Amino acid sequence: MVESKISGIQKLPKDHILFTSESVTAGHPDKLCDFISDSVLDACLAQDPESKVACESAVKNNMVMVFGEINTKAKIVVEQVVRDAIKEVGYDSLEKGMDYKTATIVVALDQQSPEIAESVHVGKKDEDIGAGDQGLMIGYASDETPEFMPLSHALSSALAKRLREVRLNKICPDLLPDGKTQVTVEYIVEGQTVRPLRVDTILISTQHKASLTLEEIISQLKEHVIKPVIPAQYLDEKTKYYLNPSGSFIIGGPHGDAGLTGKNHRRYLRRMGRSRRWCFLW
Repeated sequence: MVESKISGIQKLPKDHILFTSESVTAGHPDKLCDFISDSVLDACLAQDPESKVACESAVKNNMVMVFGEINTKAKIVVEQVVRDAIKEVGYDSLEKGMDYKTATIVVALDQQSPEIAESVHVGKKDEDIGAGDQGLMIGYASDETPEFMPLSHALSSALAKRLREVRLNKICPDLLPDGKTQVTVEYIVEGQTVRPLRVDTILISTQHKASLTLEEIISQLKEHVIKPVIPAQYLDEKTKYYLNPSGSFIIGGPHGDAGLTGKNHRRYLRRMGRSRRWCFLW
């Protein structure tokens, strides 16, 4: 049985914390935009390694807009690159949320501003080349996993990857491209370090065909997605499962929600011990 609603804030033992990480599948509208823009970049770099590409994408319903600034010697057909990217993600019919064959593709790409080019790379040594934009980031390497990422992040990403695998390999052929995963891990603070104890909560929301019942979705997710990914040592009788907690998830992809490049930031939520202090990290 799956809980129909999320329970209240639980009390944790002293020096225990909860850390949660979220990931999305390739068919999530924001991630689709990331992939489209990356595909344009890859196509340019394949022909011209010195390409300067600032390509943004936006999607809604059966329309894609690709816009930005590019300096490249590559000769590419942007519309075809976009359609190939949509096809690779899995959107091949309007019933799924988008159709690469009939999608309206709007391309608004200009050349890079000469002022930006001069300030970033023109006439500069390799070690002096800058970035065309700025960003603020926080993060750290962790020895919890081979990926040097927090366990919650590694597991949520692995679940999202597994959703794609079971769909493409026809293990769960009635699942569709859009989806989201979230894993919350309980840690114990030991001096200056933290050690993962158990998986507290697993949430998976996956788009699916109308023919699938909620019971079938839950069964498939537990057997073919969660079981192969989450190590049994981290699961116990208190682990909470929220599998398609909203019920039906048939309308997905750009049909269900608009997407934009760079909007899909991974979100982390930490609860500190018994206090009510929460820390959101982007």
